[in-house]
Amino acid sequence: MHEAPPAGALPYYEDPSPGTGALPPRAWWAVSDARRLNLGGAWRFRLSATAQAEDESFARPGFDASRWDVLPVPCHWPLQGHGRPAYTNVRYPFPVDPPFVPTENPTGDHLRQFDLPDDWPGGAAVLRFDGVESCARVWLNGTELGVFKGSRLPVEFEVGELLRPRGNVLAVRVHQWSSGSYLEDQDMWWLPGIFRDVTLIERPEGAVTDFFVHCGYDHATGLGTLRVDCEPHGTVTVPELGLDIPTGEPVIVPVEPWSAELPRLYDAELATEGERIPLRIGFRTVAVEDGVLKVNGRRILLRGVNRHEFDPDHGRAVDLETMRRDVLLMKQHNINAVRTSHYPPHPAFLELCDELGLWVVDECDLETHGFQEVGWRGNPVDDERWTPALLDRAARMVERDKNHPSVIMWSLGNECGTGRGLSAMAAWIRGRDAVRPLHYEGDLSSADVDVYSRMYADHAECELIGRREEPPLEDAELDAQRRAMPFILCEYAHAMGNGPGGLTEYQAIFSAYERCQGGFVWEWIDHGLRRRTADGTAYFAYGGDFGEEVHDGNFVCDGLVFPDRTPSPGLLEFKKVVEPVRIVGDPGRGTVTVTNLHDFADLSGLTFRWAYEEGGEAADRGRLKVPELQPGESAVLELPLMPKRTGRGEAFWTVRATLAEDTAWAPAGHEVAWTQFAAAQGDAQGGQFTAGERATAGRQFTASGQFTPNRGKPHSPRLAEGGMVVLGPGVFDAATGALRYLNGNQVTGPALDVWRAPVDNDRGMAWYPQGQLDRQWRELGLHRMRHRVMRVAVGGDTLTVTTRVAPAATDLALHTVCTWSSTGDGLTVDVEVTPEGDWTLPLPRLGLRMGVCPTMDEVEWYGGGPGEAYADTRAASRIGRYRSTVDALQTPYVRPQENGARADVRWAEFRRDDGTGLRVEGAPPFWLTARPWSTQALDAAEHTHELVRDRTLWLHLDHAVHGVGSHACGPEVLPDFRLTAAPATFSFTFTQLAPSEPPTALRSLTHPEQP
Repeated sequence: MHEAPPAGALPYYEDPSPGTGALPPRAWWAVSDARRLNLGGAWRFRLSATAQAEDESFARPGFDASRWDVLPVPCHWPLQGHGRPAYTNVRYPFPVDPPFVPTENPTGDHLRQFDLPDDWPGGAAVLRFDGVESCARVWLNGTELGVFKGSRLPVEFEVGELLRPRGNVLAVRVHQWSSGSYLEDQDMWWLPGIFRDVTLIERPEGAVTDFFVHCGYDHATGLGTLRVDCEPHGTVTVPELGLDIPTGEPVIVPVEPWSAELPRLYDAELATEGERIPLRIGFRTVAVEDGVLKVNGRRILLRGVNRHEFDPDHGRAVDLETMRRDVLLMKQHNINAVRTSHYPPHPAFLELCDELGLWVVDECDLETHGFQEVGWRGNPVDDERWTPALLDRAARMVERDKNHPSVIMWSLGNECGTGRGLSAMAAWIRGRDAVRPLHYEGDLSSADVDVYSRMYADHAECELIGRREEPPLEDAELDAQRRAMPFILCEYAHAMGNGPGGLTEYQAIFSAYERCQGGFVWEWIDHGLRRRTADGTAYFAYGGDFGEEVHDGNFVCDGLVFPDRTPSPGLLEFKKVVEPVRIVGDPGRGTVTVTNLHDFADLSGLTFRWAYEEGGEAADRGRLKVPELQPGESAVLELPLMPKRTGRGEAFWTVRATLAEDTAWAPAGHEVAWTQFAAAQGDAQGGQFTAGERATAGRQFTASGQFTPNRGKPHSPRLAEGGMVVLGPGVFDAATGALRYLNGNQVTGPALDVWRAPVDNDRGMAWYPQGQLDRQWRELGLHRMRHRVMRVAVGGDTLTVTTRVAPAATDLALHTVCTWSSTGDGLTVDVEVTPEGDWTLPLPRLGLRMGVCPTMDEVEWYGGGPGEAYADTRAASRIGRYRSTVDALQTPYVRPQENGARADVRWAEFRRDDGTGLRVEGAPPFWLTARPWSTQALDAAEHTHELVRDRTLWLHLDHAVHGVGSHACGPEVLPDFRLTAAPATFSFTFTQLAPSEPPTALRSLTHPEQP
């Protein structure tokens, strides 16, 4: 690694200093009565392969750029056909040789000609850039304004004296790589360009230079303190509070506080001699007291997500509509907090958080994770030559965002190791804003911060931390300081592909320990870039799809929403787990207990409704009168008395909490929380089974939950021509015992199956191979199990097939006995599985795989739904009757993997257009997966467009499935959700469906009928 020469000897893009020519950073405001000119739109663009390929003549007025390409600004030029995106998580895509960058340095020259509006008043003006990656040099009308870095931070230049009424020429040279790139290694696409707004802003004489709104709240008295510091002095009016006060002077008045749940804002105006600025003021106080993070005197629980700015077509060039969509989706899914990973977002996003209500941890544009690859040698945060750049980034974040009530913490950055530069940043921020706590996870001593933050600590460690019993630090003073801090998981529950699992167990810890104040799921959105195949089929691309030399594959796709912002099953699970109202049923007593888990809001804004269902059909419904419980309060409420059972099946209560009226983020009727529980047993008319009776009832226990008599006289198996055995509606191969035909329709299987297309969490972490289940499963051979038919026996009323199912090169096996029988028009198989040998690995799944006619693509089932669920992701699954198509059952993870299972299925029917088809009943309830391609095809596919419909509809009828966990970057599957090889018994009954009209009054998969 080279020693950096003196700053003056380096080209500006390699100089570690923050830049030249910029005005001091200041607050951002969206509008005022000062004129603004948006300079976005069509710019001329030229891309060069190196930083010095072209001279500076393009910046002079009169330069002919008519042959250049046209580029929309804001944008990233690799997404406009110039160069290619590249994705890395930790590793820099260039040699680690700070502050130098490769000679191969894509450089984009941008030109914009503009006229001033006829009524532009002249005088002082500033040119503002809100985001340029990664280093820019700027000229206006041939005069150089300066150089800046800090890609996701604003910069302003004074330009008033350079402006002309007509023919202004703005020239910007942008380099993809610079010394600033070493500070911006943030697990995302490397995408250069002018990707945020460029604005010309008039600065009249006496206009606001900067201002700082201080709004405190005393929860004991209900009084708010307001002081607005402003340069130059002016006045502040708050009509609703009757205030008209000079800037710089505090005033104390009764107010309603701001919180994420009740985002109360007061309209105000700041006026100086030259400018009027509308303000929206929120009164709130943030503090760490008694080892707990509090807002307005109350402990808060963060139900948060990490949010990168991303759009599948435009990268980090995100418009206001998309930002609002993010916030609305978060609010609608019970999310109350955002960590702006790992840089300040567009400032308009924070305005939305103020307006709609989200707690925000605002994180600086700083990460040097790639230095970990070289043992942190040369890490800029511990090199004083870089400290000015670090302080510059801290100041630009704090000054821009200091007036947002939603911002309750500053974060120094992410994954930078440790160093003196971070301490300098912390000291500067505290000196400028002593009110907000500081966050940084990378220093486990927590020497410079106010909260103890960790990434991906597992459940057991979180419990230790909750009890303040974590392993001690060597420094006793630092240990005592950290042990007294609140604890936050700044990243947890890595939402990559199918998952994350274990959310319910994390939330239980947050509820049990005051110190554990929640955290932020990694992360909000999959960063898949939309691409199309030659025939126009859309899919999402990830690392390696653009020919990168160094990349980290689909690790960039680890969000709770898909790239197009469609909620994933993981988001629906998270919504259920973090719901702010707990509803617990006690069917024996006929009551429900409702607990308000909000931090500030009472329950007056919610309506509670109950539904009583039998066999998945509503028998009765009504409203439940719930008191306006304050946060933390509970009430026990009696359910209505129900009549005798109708005998239509299992009976369930469902209780739902919905919005009573429209809000800014969702309409009336939007579901906030729910519970479902079985009705009390013992109703003689219902004939309900106990759990033990159900387990032994076999084919006599129908999937609707009712005991029914046999459908008819048992059939006896008989030999037929061609080496076949006929048993009721089934035709079997006499030699292998394989079912060949069912009711005259050709079938494949059913056969015992243990393999699934590994999910991203099965693949585990590249740096922890011993935890990679995918690799271990394949080494054992679970993806290529062999079946040896040991015995086919015909006797009495049954056909018994004994099979040894085993992987090659080992003596492990699953001894399987399938006993077939038939009564009436049904065919039943009772399955007994006994493991042989010492199984140390969990099984991916355990059940039967069966291939049937692909035209049966209409599905109805009674069981868990409407969406997918796995052993550790089933909180959001509720029992009901659902209808879907086979296609709609698939979850389109960006990288294909196991998906689409439905839990607790009693029965399922697969129909053709004419109503004919197949009914499957299971005892005990089973996991159902149906897909138009095989597991092998799913396993082999790298992108969704590679999945091609098979000539077979593949049904997976699973007795049990392994959990999914969070091990792509977080904890493994918890012990309770590991599918350990153990003796198992289960049965399925197959029945032909006659032509009929499909029912119409059932919940559909995509739009379930709300009870």
